[in-house]
Amino acid sequence: MSYAKYMPDLSHAGNAAAVNSLRSAVMRLGRRLKHQRVDESLSPTEMSVLGTLARCGSATPGELARKEHVQPPSMTRIVALLEAKGLVRLEPHPGDRRQKVVSQTETAEAMLEESRRKRNAWLAGLAEGLDEDEWAKLRAAAPVLEKLAHL
Repeated sequence: MSYAKYMPDLSHAGNAAAVNSLRSAVMRLGRRLKHQRVDESLSPTEMSVLGTLARCGSATPGELARKEHVQPPSMTRIVALLEAKGLVRLEPHPGDRRQKVVSQTETAEAMLEESRRKRNAWLAGLAEGLDEDEWAKLRAAAPVLEKLAHL
């Protein structure tokens, strides 16, 4: 599917400024959210893999590599680190004995829930500084930002 018909005309100064502002704000907010971690021993990539498993369910290392946009050998190392930390388990693939399926453990589920709680509380604290009109705009923008994050 081509998104060209939906792409804003970046030669228009207002559109270019809006895209630049959005990029900058999302990057700054993302960096600040990354600092609100429960377990500092996990890399952002390891946390992302656990988040993907939580959202999408069990997957092969190859599927995880595609979803995380990393090379399969890198994902194999990440999965091994997470397994050593007791955050994922590897089980035989039901249809292909050559492959393994990666699942998160209960420990990972609890850690992710605590991480979400901490980040949500931090973000809610920031949102307290918004007026009602700004908060309404943010609520309306959230589904659009979610869509952009998963395109």
